[in-house]
Amino acid sequence: MVRMTASEAFVETLAAQGVTDVFGIVGSAFMEALDIFEPAGIRFWPVAHEQNAAHMADGYSRVSNRHGVCIGQNGPGITNFVTAIAAAFWAHSPVVAITPQAGSMGEGLGGFQETDQMPIFSKITKYQVEVKRFERIAELTHRSFTLAMAERGPVQINIPRDFFYGEADFDIREPLVIERSSGGSAGLAAATQLLAEARFPVLMVGGGVVMGGGQSEAVALAELLGAPVICSYLHNDAFPAGHELACGPIGYQGSKAAMRLVAQADVILALGTRLGPFGTLPQYGIEYWPEDARIIQVDADHRMLGLVKPAEVAINGDAGAVAAELVRRLEGLDPACAATRDDRMARVRAEKEAWRRELDSISSSQEVPMAPRTALRELELAMPANSMVTTDIGNICSVANSYLSFDRPNSMFAAMMFGNCGYAFPTAMGAKVAAPERPAIAYVGDGAWGMSLAEVMTCVRENIPVVACVFNNGQWGAEKRNQIDFYDDRYVATMLENPSFAGIARAMGAEGVVVEKPAEVGDALRAAVESERPTVLEIQVSRELGEPFRRDALQKPVRLLEKYAKYSSE
Repeated sequence: MVRMTASEAFVETLAAQGVTDVFGIVGSAFMEALDIFEPAGIRFWPVAHEQNAAHMADGYSRVSNRHGVCIGQNGPGITNFVTAIAAAFWAHSPVVAITPQAGSMGEGLGGFQETDQMPIFSKITKYQVEVKRFERIAELTHRSFTLAMAERGPVQINIPRDFFYGEADFDIREPLVIERSSGGSAGLAAATQLLAEARFPVLMVGGGVVMGGGQSEAVALAELLGAPVICSYLHNDAFPAGHELACGPIGYQGSKAAMRLVAQADVILALGTRLGPFGTLPQYGIEYWPEDARIIQVDADHRMLGLVKPAEVAINGDAGAVAAELVRRLEGLDPACAATRDDRMARVRAEKEAWRRELDSISSSQEVPMAPRTALRELELAMPANSMVTTDIGNICSVANSYLSFDRPNSMFAAMMFGNCGYAFPTAMGAKVAAPERPAIAYVGDGAWGMSLAEVMTCVRENIPVVACVFNNGQWGAEKRNQIDFYDDRYVATMLENPSFAGIARAMGAEGVVVEKPAEVGDALRAAVESERPTVLEIQVSRELGEPFRRDALQKPVRLLEKYAKYSSE
């Protein structure tokens, strides 16, 4: 126990947890602690908007597999965190949201910048705590960091601003690491038997493989079984794309090879994936999910087991540890799939080659303005091997799922199931802070770009050399597609008249480049990656649209009032 002030105890706890970077906007509510960040070895990264601070914390944590920390001014600064914390929740990112609160003596009086901050985050955090006495600030901060990593998601620690003051004897604890298991014996035995009996096993690998560092174990299990491997939606970095068993991602705009192969499975080992409903919907008119397949589901969160798809065997454990244990148990057996390995490998090669040829054929247009798929293919071909790519929500960014492939984990960061616009750019910024030696590239549509372009100023000021690939087609493409399919081409609020995004970037002090022809894309990306300055590539693309996200999400309109008769599909 050491005598210190509450703010010193708070900052010392951050330092003990290994925190070196915190994202936010300066505010008087936490200035007492902020004042000693620097001597504690903590850099504060000031942003243009607090939402983007929390997105930076998300990207930082997803790349580093460490906590990402954000802080802001009580009231409006904290409410600006909400969208990004919700995104982090669905990305399972251990983001620690430090939310200074209006002073405890004025609580409920409606003072300046006061709101009840706890209910706001109650459904989008794994753990919440409010400091009720300043003497507990170190203890509760430590607990928040522990549970963020153990439960793999954002946590909130709410601190009344007057509780950064006061003196007491504090115990600064070292981080507590809670080890995950390799599953229970009964589940492992049942899974071993199912896999040993399978004639056409398929591994479906998800975020749990990436977060748990279990890629090598997944590879070993796939090789032992000779099982095709598919990636769950938006986790294209969960298995090395160059491996002969890698078949690509399923879900929206995923790999037809992956879909056609999983359709043949008699046993699916879902390794570190919750089998999310959007990620297993039919695509390209293919009803690919094998309803009769027997499912083994492995997840570190027991609440995910059997939630979306019925699992015959449910194993609560770390994806990598479970895979390693299954390898150990299967090595001495003669699995039935060994007899069909050659035929299965031939099917894998054939399906992958067919999908490659199809992608080539639909991505080779040389027209100007470029077709979106041409731009995406050219970016893919020029992408450095160690790149980190973040994707926003929207039509073109989602079509990118067909083209993004990675050989190392912690490389792809999408907006996941929360699907918020404005996600990709600040997340790339946080990723770059965490891994400055790796290129950080954001894919952003021109509509979503309006939500994050102010952070170009942050990148210039703080020397964060990220690359933004902004697809300029003058429209909100995903929503326009719905208006085409359901509303007789009535374009309400989906057409955009954009300024020069490259010009705005240059005015902010960054590099700004307009890319108009397919042959220019690769050179522009390579130059941007090599630059020491942040770069905005304004890629001029046509208004060609990909398939809609979900045709089941809307219905043809029926209008009953005469004044709206011409707006009816009947």
